[in-house]
Parts: sequence; structure tokens; C-alpha cells
Amino acid sequence: MAQSSPRLLRPLRTNPTTCPVRLPRQLVNPKVQPDTTNTLASFASLAEIHSVERLALDLYRGEDSYQLLQTVNGIGRILGLTIGLETGSISRFRKVGHYASYCRCVSSQRISNEKKKGANNRKAGNRYLSWAFSEAAHFAVRYEPKVQRFYERKRQKCNGIVAIRAVAHKLSRAVLHMLKYHEPFDVNRAFG
Repeated sequence: MAQSSPRLLRPLRTNPTTCPVRLPRQLVNPKVQPDTTNTLASFASLAEIHSVERLALDLYRGEDSYQLLQTVNGIGRILGLTIGLETGSISRFRKVGHYASYCRCVSSQRISNEKKKGANNRKAGNRYLSWAFSEAAHFAVRYEPKVQRFYERKRQKCNGIVAIRAVAHKLSRAVLHMLKYHEPFDVNRAFG
């Protein structure tokens, strides 16, 4: 006889044909060994992802903004594509601070008389740009000595997450200047 499991550990529905949500067979019946269909499906989805990436890169590769973004140590093909396409027209940002705020690279708090009066909307802006600049900051710290020096100085004063966000903020400011004035990235100007 099979032992009855506690109610919390039992799956919601045990019949995979009537379950509207596709559950892995191991959840429905723990005696079933994993098969290779999920692995083959993941390979098929990876192939689809690569084909979409290739198509997007082929369409965007000729753009001047993509070429400029490739001059930054830490921004590769996919991050350059993400930043370029998510930013859109750079002329809509009048000031550097507006772009940094749109990229969620600035803090969202109100301070009056050196007292915190509240937090603004932290979720305003583009979350994909926030992710892209954070990833670019990690790579820039790894491969660019001047950025690494800036990161280490910041990290001594505060924790690593705040230091990475500071690098991301500087990168977002540099990217705005690059795209607005059509200049390649200058690490001395951004982190010197």
C-alpha cells in the first residue's frame, strides 16, 4: 500500500491529462524517471533564441549607436543591443540625470534638511536598462582597471551592491554623452 503524503506535499491534481498547468512528470508521479523530451525542448528553445538574437543583431548592427556602444569595455553584443533598442531616441532626454533616472541608476528618495522624507517610485523607468547597465558594470569592473579602481574606492565606503550601482550610474551617464555627441567611450573622462 502506498503511504499517504501530507496534504501540503501532495500535488494539486494528479492526473496530467486534466491538469490545465503542465507539470513535470516527476511532480505528478515521483516513480517516473526523467526523460529527454524536456532536454530536447530546451535545445529547441535555445535554437530559437539564437535565431532571434542573430536576426536582431543583423538588423541593428549597422546603426551608429550600436558601434559606439561596442567601444565600452563591458558592453558586448547583447548588452549593446539591449541598451540601444531600449533607449530608443536619445534626443528625448534633455539632461543626463533624466536618462540615468530612466535607467533606474539613481536613488529614488526625497531628502530635506539631510532627513529622509520618503521614497519615490522605485519602479519608474526601464527595468531592462537597469539590468543591462548592472551587467555592464560587472563586466567593466572585471576588465577595465580604472573602473575597478573606482569600484574598490566606493566599496571601501559602502557595500558592493551600492558600488556596482555607482559604476552603472557612471556608465549610463557616459552612454548618454556617447550617443548624444557621437563620440566613442573615453574611460579617462568617465572614471578619471
